[in-house]
Amino acid sequence: MCDNNVVTVGMQVPNFELETYNPASRQFESVSLEGLQKAGKWTILVFYPADFTFVCPTELADLGEQYAALKAMGAEVLSVSTDTKFSHLAWRDTEKLLANVQYPMAADPTGAVSRLFGVYDPATGLDLRGTFVINPEGKLVSAEVNFYNVGRNAGELVRKMEANVYLAQHPDEACPARWKQGAKTLKPSEALVGKVYEALQG
Repeated sequence: MCDNNVVTVGMQVPNFELETYNPASRQFESVSLEGLQKAGKWTILVFYPADFTFVCPTELADLGEQYAALKAMGAEVLSVSTDTKFSHLAWRDTEKLLANVQYPMAADPTGAVSRLFGVYDPATGLDLRGTFVINPEGKLVSAEVNFYNVGRNAGELVRKMEANVYLAQHPDEACPARWKQGAKTLKPSEALVGKVYEALQG
């Protein structure tokens, strides 16, 4: 799955467009990174292996519970698999775990966008469990990839989004491990070298 054209953290993401099933409107739509950027949105892509599988609905339901919090931070969430938009509609209406999913479910049947982010598995035609955060300027700022059998935690995605949004407004600071909104940050400088413990006290 290694490819010189794969986008990595810190790189600008080229524009892409995906067809979606939007549960909120119950319509087939389309979305592009360019359009989301013009709207000033952060873009969160959540790749998963396939509709009508087993770990996947637990992840998408968990993500659905955090969707309002992510939208409040100025993000749009797209779940993505190599299934069609028609399959997304049928799965959303069949699987009770997905009853509260309101974010767009994107279709990547050719695997083109999945390849761009390095999650497409040519041996199966499926996607690994990849989560990617793109800032409003189009730069990839976060990437996480799990194998097929390990589900993700949407609460951790919210924590990372809070940190990224904060740092976009405070670029001279850094967020330590387990940082949450309102906690102390770090201001890298020569005075901080060897003194991180002291800086985090109080």
